[in-house]
Amino acid sequence: MADAGPQALCAREPRVPAERLVAEMVPPPRFDSVRFDTYDPDPAQPSQSEAVTVLSGFAAGLGGAHASGSGKRRWFSKKPAPAAAPRGVYLDGGYGVGKTHLLASLWHATPAEPALKAFGTFVELTNLVGALGFQQTVQTLGGHRLLCIDEFELDDPGDTVLVSSLLSRLVEQGVALAATSNTLPGKLGEGRFAAADFLREIQGLSAHFRPLRIDGQDYRHRGLPEAPAPFSDEQVAKTAYATDGASLDDFPGLLEHLARVHPSRYGALTDGITAVCLTDVGPVPDQSTALRLVVLADRLYDREVPVLASGVPFDKLFSEEMLNGGYRKKYFRAISRLTALARDAKPLVSQ
Repeated sequence: MADAGPQALCAREPRVPAERLVAEMVPPPRFDSVRFDTYDPDPAQPSQSEAVTVLSGFAAGLGGAHASGSGKRRWFSKKPAPAAAPRGVYLDGGYGVGKTHLLASLWHATPAEPALKAFGTFVELTNLVGALGFQQTVQTLGGHRLLCIDEFELDDPGDTVLVSSLLSRLVEQGVALAATSNTLPGKLGEGRFAAADFLREIQGLSAHFRPLRIDGQDYRHRGLPEAPAPFSDEQVAKTAYATDGASLDDFPGLLEHLARVHPSRYGALTDGITAVCLTDVGPVPDQSTALRLVVLADRLYDREVPVLASGVPFDKLFSEEMLNGGYRKKYFRAISRLTALARDAKPLVSQ
């Protein structure tokens, strides 16, 4: 048995300084060791091999001087030098085709000091702007060689305008961009908002990227068994007490707690946790709660934290209305990732 009882995520109220948000803009632990040569392209999907070739060349091309003319910002120029061509690549593809693996490989392969490269999710980028302010974020990232943005999905017009403006300013500063998503830049927002201003912002943003399609099926389900069925409350609790560093929470209570913690702190919420054990998992009651759960699922997946649960299977978390709505890509991603973490948790269960 573990020396002490399990922790409770609901008892944690992390405070994260802005400096930590910047310092943590690196590939998550799950992708520490990935490289282009560890990516396993599907022979039946030539676009996967093509992506490796294109991205390898893109990384090599970032090895020279900063695009603004030097390795540092051009303080005395009247106007930053415009980029002659799109200063970014956009990896478009379905769930689990290895987009984040390739994005992290690009970060690792770019010949620049880690302090001159940034890697984060779209949510983490908007959180950074919220913590630092727009101008300070431009100054902080403007001297970088590369900014990688994972899970680039625009869910409201405000975020669209914010990120479009930010990336435009960074491109002017000479920062190269790379992003992943499940939708091409020019099609983000379709079926969500009809506002002409929103679509205009999307089109302007797409001009910064060269789209690179990656076809294939979700590797998390290739040749793998179905997700394990939920366990009993007793099994979950027993495993939590037997696993050093595990947490144990009632799922409805955890959802309520997430509403009191800013999503930028969900990574810190899981600091030191080796396994998340949840009892009484049930359907998520509303969209706001569902979106917070998506962010938590992303942070747990990034950190490779197994998730053991009782209640309903993870593919029953979101209603049909949610899965058919504008945020469906986020929900399917969360189901895919939680299913993978549930498989990882299965060996922990006490027999």
